[in-house]
Amino acid sequence: MNQNKKEDNFMLSQIEDRIRQCEDHYMITTTGFLDMRQCTLAEGVCRKHRGLRYAFYGGYGDAERRMAVFFPDYVEFPGKDARAAAEGRLDGEPEDAAVRFFLENPEDDPLTVIRAVAPSGAAVSRKLTHRDYLGSLVGLGLKREMIGDILVRGDGADILAAKEIEEFLLFHYGKAGRASLELSAVPVSQLIVPEGARQEKSDTVASLRLDNVIASVFSTSRSGAADAVRGGLVFVNGLQVQKPDTPVKEGDRLVLRGKGKAVLKEVGGQTRKDRIFVRFDRFL
Repeated sequence: MNQNKKEDNFMLSQIEDRIRQCEDHYMITTTGFLDMRQCTLAEGVCRKHRGLRYAFYGGYGDAERRMAVFFPDYVEFPGKDARAAAEGRLDGEPEDAAVRFFLENPEDDPLTVIRAVAPSGAAVSRKLTHRDYLGSLVGLGLKREMIGDILVRGDGADILAAKEIEEFLLFHYGKAGRASLELSAVPVSQLIVPEGARQEKSDTVASLRLDNVIASVFSTSRSGAADAVRGGLVFVNGLQVQKPDTPVKEGDRLVLRGKGKAVLKEVGGQTRKDRIFVRFDRFL
C-alpha cells in the first residue's frame, strides 16, 4: 500500500471516529481541514451513514480547505436549511447552512481568524505571498490539517485556523518571510475576503454537461476538458467530479486545478441552433 493510500485510509478512519463521537455523545464534532480531494473522499463516507447531518465548513462560502462538521439532531437550522438538514447534507450553496449556523452561534465555531499585518511604517522588501505565510506556519511544526485558507491582502493576511491553536499562534507566530507581523485573533464574522479580479463571459454550449461547460469557461477543447474531469482535476462546489457527463446548474462553483475558478451565474434559453446560453464569472 502506497503512502497516499495509507494517509487516505487514516483520514477516513478519523472521519468515522468523529461521526461515532457525534452520535454517541450527542455533540458537534469536526475533522481537521481537508483539501477538495479529501472532501470528496469524506463525502463518500458520510453518504453511507443514513440520516447523518453534516457539512463542509471553511469559514466562508468559497473556502477551498474545509472541515467536515457533524451535527446532532438537537441543532436547528432556520428557514430553508431545515429541510436540507432533515435530508442530511447541509452544504452546497454559496452561503451554506454551516456558515450561517456558526455566525449565529460563534461559541460553537471550531475556527478562528488570525489577522496578520505588517507594522505601520515597517520596511518590507516585497509583498508577502501565500507561500510566505504557509511556509512560516509549517515551520512552527504545525500539521497542515490545522490551517485553512490563507487570504492574502496588500497589508497582511487573514489566516483561518483551528480554534484550538489560537493561543499557540498568537504566542509563537510573528514572522513571514523576513517581515515581522502584528497578530490578533478576530471572529470569523470579521473575516476579510479579498475581492479577486474577475472576468464576466457569455457563451453558448451544446448542453450543460460538465465537460462542455468546463471547455467554455476555461477556453479549452471539449476533449481536453473531458480528460481533465476524468483525471480528477475538476471540482464542483468543492467536491471532485470525474464523470464528464455530470450535469451542472446555475450557481455551481467550478474549479479546474491549475487554471482557476469560476461561477456559473446564469443559464438562459436556447439559440436557434439549439445551443444553451450561459453566463459565468471567471476569477483570475
